[in-house]
Amino acid sequence: MRSPFLYAEVLMKTLDELWYGNISPFDQCTRGDKRLKELLKLVARNREELDETLTDKQKETLEKFEDCMNEMHSITERDAFSYGFRLGVRLMAEAFFLPLSEDENL
Repeated sequence: MRSPFLYAEVLMKTLDELWYGNISPFDQCTRGDKRLKELLKLVARNREELDETLTDKQKETLEKFEDCMNEMHSITERDAFSYGFRLGVRLMAEAFFLPLSEDENL
């Protein structure tokens, strides 16, 4: 039987890596998504075209709008990550406390 402390050390290492930014869930989720890369290019191109047509006052308003949208997205992404993490922990906890069927007893 393995020591429960070994699992705790692995978990804490992962949490430390996550805390210090060495693990980036966003990067892992978007790394190979071609559609996302296309959308990012499209957004950048459209933003540049829009910038060329706006007055300084309109550019300032657009920047404020984008700042608000970025903050809103950051909050919703954080909440979704937190919920997903809690859900995963809940699923793992339930799996540990479910009684084993006769076929699963080792």
